[in-house]
Parts: sequence; structure tokens; C-alpha cells
Amino acid sequence: MIDNPVLRGFEPDPVILRVGDDFYVATSTFEWYPGVRLHHSRDLVDWRPLGGALDSRRLLDLTGVPDSGGIWAPGLSYADGLFHLVFTVIDTYAEGWKDLPNYVTTAPTIEGPWSDPVPLHGKGFDVSLFHDVDGRSWLLNMRFDWRPERESFAGIEIQEYDRATRTLLGAARTISVGTAAGVAEGPHLYRRGDWYYLVHAEGGTGYEHGAAVARSRDLLGPYEPDPAGPLLTSRHDPSLPLQKAGHCSFVETATGEWYAAHITARPHTERGRCVLGRETALQPVTWTEDGWPRIAGGVPAVTVPAPTLPPSPVPEPAPTDHFDAPALGPDWSTLRRPATADWIDPAPGRLRIRGGQSPAGRRSPSLLARRVTAPRCSFETSLTFTPRTPDHLAGLTAYYNSRNWHYLYVTARDDGSPALRALSCAAGHLTAHEPEIPLRPGHPVVLRAELDVPVLRFAYDTGDGPRTLPLELDATVLSDEHADEFHDGQLRVLGFTGAMLGLWAQDLDGAGVYADFAYATYLTVSEGRA
Repeated sequence: MIDNPVLRGFEPDPVILRVGDDFYVATSTFEWYPGVRLHHSRDLVDWRPLGGALDSRRLLDLTGVPDSGGIWAPGLSYADGLFHLVFTVIDTYAEGWKDLPNYVTTAPTIEGPWSDPVPLHGKGFDVSLFHDVDGRSWLLNMRFDWRPERESFAGIEIQEYDRATRTLLGAARTISVGTAAGVAEGPHLYRRGDWYYLVHAEGGTGYEHGAAVARSRDLLGPYEPDPAGPLLTSRHDPSLPLQKAGHCSFVETATGEWYAAHITARPHTERGRCVLGRETALQPVTWTEDGWPRIAGGVPAVTVPAPTLPPSPVPEPAPTDHFDAPALGPDWSTLRRPATADWIDPAPGRLRIRGGQSPAGRRSPSLLARRVTAPRCSFETSLTFTPRTPDHLAGLTAYYNSRNWHYLYVTARDDGSPALRALSCAAGHLTAHEPEIPLRPGHPVVLRAELDVPVLRFAYDTGDGPRTLPLELDATVLSDEHADEFHDGQLRVLGFTGAMLGLWAQDLDGAGVYADFAYATYLTVSEGRA
């Protein structure tokens, strides 16, 4: 059986692909490196993280992108013996505007090397490529219209793409404006028999989210919407454990079975806040006699039958990373800049992070983090740090974005002596927590975060036994719902990611300070495993 979500934690906008006996899923990464997270499976049940495709500034520059900007809804396909990856980099999205260049890169294997990205256009986002049986390829995207008097989601566009020259040909055409649910986006095109099937998201990415299907015998339309209504949605039943279902992509197994990968979310309370962000689930797809795809009941199920493929289990990851490998593992991500030796240095027995910008900085923050995958989990590290002023900070964070986080950190008092403090930020408002714990200079301190949604607790150990700070912090500020901000009716901040747990360091006066982390241990408490 398949146990949903198959990719837990912040793993939205899945596009699924089969090449031979191998399945791949690519998901959005927004302001985090490496860009476009990849997973691999051979049975659709067990998935192995591969890390991200866009792991350098040659491939992706996230400098200065807003919270929940950066990589939106990539497209992954295969043709001519190459993986084709198309992606949008959102530089601006607030106050009625969007700057959204789109690129294509290719690689002979999923591990790379990926070619220099080639710009395509900046007319819309959620790009994907469709390779037809006649050898021609087509780029799809939603069309964004900035004009205040127009609907900003202006429909699904298609334009021919030349794989040899990596250029667009001819004019773009609108092939669908979606359904009455509105917000048509996330298009993927498939051919089955004599029909072309357009699968797209609708209703926005919140609790009204869904997926719709339309079909045509001509690639350029007109496309007829499925008269049965949405392919998949949770909008009509708030009691479903999997909410926000939509944004589907299809895959056919070698045995002729079809599945849909889709977004889902698991709120803490009914239609409440989703601390884990939007996740990836799989549903079987069947076909009616008259050729329409169906997901059972049109709703997402937690447990569904797996395809008739040989089992291919994946080893459980070790809960503790001692940073012994020359490169960081695939579960780690860095904020707005790649993990380069000028600021992050793994070596046997320790990870050295050189202090970066303030928590509000968008150019060179020093944050290494991993996704929260369960509502009950813990994250622990041992820190050695010698701060000299209050401008030097390093520690452990539970992080959503630059305006929503909790931080357990070591810093210096005005007299230069080290101390342990806790600080929170909710919608940009800072709160310093008591007590302040004096520390022995030069001695390591164990820091621990314990998440039990809706509560986050911090603990520490200076060598005389673990102690928990007398704080119960609101973990639900680390959610999409809390992160969304509108001012005077204008969108200012989007919440599209999910809670992260990580190692953070700031050098606000540019003195060159660094922090050494001996290990990082992540456990999901309910399962007792990584």
C-alpha cells in the first residue's frame, strides 16, 4: 500500500515522471537551495531524496528573492536521452506585480550535470514541457496579467518549443481559461490514444484548491472540461485528513497503471494552520469507458493500493548527521545562497558556519535547515561558539520565513560574557524571552527543540543535565496560513513553504565570527526514527 503523504513536510507542486523503471518527483523549493528538490522511487511506495538539481549560482541565483519567492512549480520531462527541467524564479509578487523569468536546463542523468539555464519568457509561471509523439515539444504555463482591471490569472497558454535550439517558436495561444473555480494554473498535458488531456490546478492553493481536467482531439484545442467536475479536491469536506488537494500531474507505470501526484496538507485543527506546509501525495487514476480520468470519489485518500511492481525499499536515513561526509546530505537546505566553502564547512566531527546577515537579510544569511516531516519531532545539536558582542549570535531555530521563527541562541552580554537566550518573531514582531542563561566561555552547549504542534519547547544542557526553558512557544506561526500577509487589501507576503529546523549564525558587525556544530539529530517522536 501507499501511505500518504509520500513526501512529508514542505514538498509542494509535485511533477512526477517515469523513465524506464525509475520514477522521479520534482517539487518547489522557493527561497531555498538547492533549487528544485528531487526524489526517486522504483515502486511509488518508498522514496529516496536526491537533493536538489540547481545547486549553484551558475544554475540559480536567489539573492534578494522575497519570502516564498524563488522557485515555483517546476516541470520535469524526458526526451532525446535528456532530462528537461523548466522552472520559474519569482523575483517579485507583491502589490499587483510579478517578475517571473522562466528557464530551461537539461542533463543526461537526474544527478546532472545540468546545463546552463536558457531563458524562455516571463509571461507567467508554473511551466511544463509536453513532448508529442510527432517529435515536437510544447511549453505550457499560466498567463499572468498585471493590469488591475483584468483577472490576473488569464488562462493556460501553450507555445511550441524547439529542443535543438532551446528556443520558443511562433506565438503563444490560450487553450483554457479554466472552470468557475478560477485561478487556473499548474498545467500539464498528456496524450492518451487520440485525446490530449490538460490537467491543471484551480481554486488557489488554500482550502478551495482542486485539480481539473479538460480534453481535446487537437493539441491547440478547443478543450472540453470534464462534465463530472473536479478530478480531485478536498474543498467540500473539512473532515478529510488530507486537505488542500490539487495541482496534479500524471504518470503511467510500465504495467499500464496510472497515478496522480498532488499537493496536500494536514492541518492541526479542522481548516486550521498547516505547520508542515504543503506535502506530496499519490492517488490511483482509472479511466472511464468514454475516456475520462477518475480518482476514487474525487477526494484524496490516506492509504491507497500500490502498483503491481516489485518492492524497492529505501533504507531509513540515520537520525544523526556528524557532518563526516565532504558534502551535505540531501535532506539539508540553505537559505538564499548555496552551501559554499566561504561560509559553510563540513569536516569530520563538526560543521563550521560563518556568521551571516540578520534574520531579515535576504542576500547572505547563514542558515542550514531541514524540513519538519511530522507534527511531533525533535532536533538537537551541540554548539561551540565564542561570541564577543551582542552582535554575534548562533544556535538552533524553528523557522518558516524571515518574519516568522523561534530561535534558541548563544550570544554575548555587554561585558562579553556568553549567555543563552530565546527570541521569537511573529509577522515581523520580535519578542525576547526570559530567562537569560549564563554560560561558561569556550564550553559546548547542547541545544534542543521539541515540537509537539501546536507547542514548541526549547531545552539545553551545559554539562550538568538537560533543562527545558519555561516557555511554550506558538508553533503555528510556522505555517502558511500565519505567514500570509495583506496590508490595506494588498498582498505583501505569501506563505508557500513549511516549517524547518536548522542551524543559524549571525555576524552583524562583520567581525568574522563562526560557530561549530558537532552534530544534528532529527527524530520524529511518534515513530522514534529519522
